[in-house]
Amino acid sequence: MTDIAGIPPQSRGKSLKKEAALFASLLFFGLVILPIAIWFVGKAVFGVYGGMGYGDFFGTLIGKIRGCDLVAWFLVLSPWLVWQIGRLMALGWRAAAKL
Repeated sequence: MTDIAGIPPQSRGKSLKKEAALFASLLFFGLVILPIAIWFVGKAVFGVYGGMGYGDFFGTLIGKIRGCDLVAWFLVLSPWLVWQIGRLMALGWRAAAKL
């Protein structure tokens, strides 16, 4: 049996779990790996960070996230956003190829 969209309920459950795992892993990347990379690149390009090192940089970032700073949220969610943009581009290319 399928629902209105033609997707079986079992597939939808697996799909939601897969999407949740993807979101969680990309959020982890955005919260942990990306700030480390930004700090190292910034240190190499611009010199010493104005604070006391990586811990101060990360604390400032987390403070901005807690304060609902849109730029900080964009930074953290950027891996997931890039993945979604890539998906939309692939969907558009597949649709254009059918024309």
